[in-house]
Amino acid sequence: MNWQEFELELVRRRDAGRPVQFWWRDDDAAAVRPEAKRLLELASSSRVPVSLAVVPAVAEPALFRVLHDDVTVLQHGTDHRNRAAPGDKKTEYPGAEPLHAALARVSAGFGRLRELAGGRFFPVLAPPWNRVREDLLEKLPAIGIRGVSMYGPCASAEPAPGLRQVNAHVDIVAWRQGNRFIGEGEALRLALKGLSVEAPLGWLTHHAVHDAGAWDFLERLFTMRGPRWLSIAEVFSYTAPAHG
Repeated sequence: MNWQEFELELVRRRDAGRPVQFWWRDDDAAAVRPEAKRLLELASSSRVPVSLAVVPAVAEPALFRVLHDDVTVLQHGTDHRNRAAPGDKKTEYPGAEPLHAALARVSAGFGRLRELAGGRFFPVLAPPWNRVREDLLEKLPAIGIRGVSMYGPCASAEPAPGLRQVNAHVDIVAWRQGNRFIGEGEALRLALKGLSVEAPLGWLTHHAVHDAGAWDFLERLFTMRGPRWLSIAEVFSYTAPAHG
């Protein structure tokens, strides 16, 4: 798929009364590095809201001093440490760990980000590697977390009472192929597939590993006319339109 084909599909959806809505999440933020500065400048110049998933334990206070009005802070785990058993998929929250220990770690991260980010903090957990144990989810509202964001289709929009789930649909990094950009065609194909879901389409980026192709793609994406870019507050309050 190319840009022209993708844009034609968005026009068809708009003309059919189904305008497209996008949102943007960027993971692994912690410090003011050149890549982070580039991301923030791109969001500002494009006027596209970005939800910055910050790792609380290693977050530097200087990062929060350079955030602008188009940036919202989410919680990216606590320390981004892989605690999975050898051979298991990476996760900060393995099932073998005592639940109270995992919850205490999330709570500590929540408190630190709320202090550092202030009003920019939106109480959503975006767990590292997009994995979190299910029994932890039902405990999150008690410590102030109101949402969770991972990757791929959602099994439920409310995985636990008082907890909303909104996932991203397009990760532009090919992690198993040297952390390179997945390519324009693949990114647009995944986006088209994600548009079939009755929810805003979520784009997932990781500024620290972007190559030139990834940055070029985002710059082109943000110039598209038609899609409306939602803030994280709009995304988590979204209600699918009724079909008569």
